[in-house]
Amino acid sequence: MEQDVGALAKRYSQLESERDTFLERGREAAKLTIPTLLPDEGHSSSTIYATPYQGIGARGVNNLASKLLLALLPPNSPFFRLTIDDFDLQAIAGDNRGQVEEGLARIERAAMQEIESKAIRVPVFEALKLLIVTGNALVYMPKEGGMKVFRPDRYCVKRDAMGNLLEIITKESVSAQMLPEEVRALIPPSEDSHKTGSPVKSYDLYTCLTRQENGFMTHQEVAGIEVPNSRGTFKDGNNPFIPLRFIRIDGEDYGRGFIEEYIGDLRSLEALTQAIVQGSAASAKVLFLVRPNGTTKSRDLSKAPNGAFLNGDANDVSTLQVQKSGDFRVSLETMRMINDRLAAAFLLNSSVQRPAERVTAEEVRFMAQELETALGGVYSILSQEFQLPLVRLLLARLESTGKMPKMPKDSIKPQIVTGLEALGRGQDLNKLAQFLSYLQPLGPEIISQNLNVEDYIDRLGASLGIDTGGLVKSAEQKAQEMQEAMMAQQQALAEQE
Repeated sequence: MEQDVGALAKRYSQLESERDTFLERGREAAKLTIPTLLPDEGHSSSTIYATPYQGIGARGVNNLASKLLLALLPPNSPFFRLTIDDFDLQAIAGDNRGQVEEGLARIERAAMQEIESKAIRVPVFEALKLLIVTGNALVYMPKEGGMKVFRPDRYCVKRDAMGNLLEIITKESVSAQMLPEEVRALIPPSEDSHKTGSPVKSYDLYTCLTRQENGFMTHQEVAGIEVPNSRGTFKDGNNPFIPLRFIRIDGEDYGRGFIEEYIGDLRSLEALTQAIVQGSAASAKVLFLVRPNGTTKSRDLSKAPNGAFLNGDANDVSTLQVQKSGDFRVSLETMRMINDRLAAAFLLNSSVQRPAERVTAEEVRFMAQELETALGGVYSILSQEFQLPLVRLLLARLESTGKMPKMPKDSIKPQIVTGLEALGRGQDLNKLAQFLSYLQPLGPEIISQNLNVEDYIDRLGASLGIDTGGLVKSAEQKAQEMQEAMMAQQQALAEQE
C-alpha cells in the first residue's frame, strides 16, 4: 500500500484549528502572569517579552504550583500505596499477610527511588505552571532519561465524549545533524540542506499516538517521510504520553486554566497598576514655572548655588503639580481589594492572616486549611490523570526490568494517598481531636468507661496515614502480657510464703 506523504503534518494542521481558541486564551493568561510559559506564535530566543506591571500573577502561579508539587509528589514519602484484594492475597500468600505487605513496601520504595533518580520534580513543576496558566500540558516519560514536558502549542490531542484519550500528535523541531543517516537518506533532495548546499536547518518531527483495540500505536514522520523502525505499540498502563488538564470541561479536548477563572481581576489589576505607575512617574517629575514678565529670571535660578541670594519675587515662581492624589487614592483602594481577592485565590500566606495586632497560630492554620480544601477538585483530576498513570508506568517498567516480581493481572492496585486523600484524612484527624476535646470536661474516668481506646487509636493512625500493624498492641498481645503479669505475681507470692 502506498504511503500517504506528509500524513501526520496534514493531520496536525487539521487539529490545530480546534486548538487555536485554547491557545489564544492561554497566551492572554501568560501575558498577565509569566509570559515565557506560552509565548506568541513565531517567537525566537531573541524575542523580548513584555513584562506585566503587576507581579502578583507570577507570584501566585509559582506559589500555587509549589503547593501542588508538594501535595502530589511529597519528598521523603510515597504518594501512593499498593493494595491487594483479599481473595488474591489469600491465593498468593495464605496467612502470611505481613510478608506480602513488606514486599509491597519494597516495591513502593523502588518506585520512589526511580522517581528520585530521574529527577522528575523539576519538569513536573514546569508542567504544573503550564496547567495553572494555560490549562494544558503533555508529559512524556521515556524508558531512559528524564521527563519531558510539551507546551500546548507543540501538541494536539483528541478525546472521546467521556474524556478518554484517542489521539496525540506532537511537533518538535529537530536539527538535521541529529537525524540518523538512514533517515537522512530518505529525505528528498529539495528538503535536504546538505544536498542543496544551503546551511543546515531544522526539521519538524511529528510523533503520533493513536488508540487501538488493546492499547496505543505510535509512529513518527519527518520531512513528509515516515521514520524507519518508529512504529510501536503500548498497553494502556504503559503509555509514556500523559496529557494533563487542570480543569476538565465536558465535551472539550483541552482543559481550562486556573488563571482563566480570575482573568478579569488580573486585567483590572494590570490596568490600574499601569495607570498608577505611569501617573506616579509623571507626578514625580519636578518642574518650576517662572512668570514670563516677572522680575525673577529663570537663568538666575538655575545657575544659583544652594543658599545664594537673588533679586526676585517668590510669587513669580511656582511648581507644576498634577493634583490627582484623590483619583490615585481611589485607584489604590480598588487595587488593594483586587489584590486581596487574588492573594486568597492563589493561596498566598498574606491572604490567611487578618489585619490585626494579635493573630493566633491556630487561626492562621485553620484559614490555611480552608483554602487548601478549596483545591479538592484540582487534586481529584490530577490524581486520576497524572498520579495514577505515572504509578502504573513506573510499575510496568519495574516489572520489565526485573525489579518487581510478576503478579497476577490486575491483582495489585495503586491507591493515591496524597492530594484529595490527604485532605480527607486531615479532616478526620481534626474531627477526632475536636471530639476528644469535647469529652475532656467529663473527666478521665467517664472517658475510659465509654471510649473504646483501641478503636480510637486505629482511627487516629488511619487519619495520619500510619500503618498501626505491629506498632499498636493487639488484644491477644495485651491478654498474654496480662496473663504473664498475673503468673509472675502469683510466683512472687508463692516465694514469699
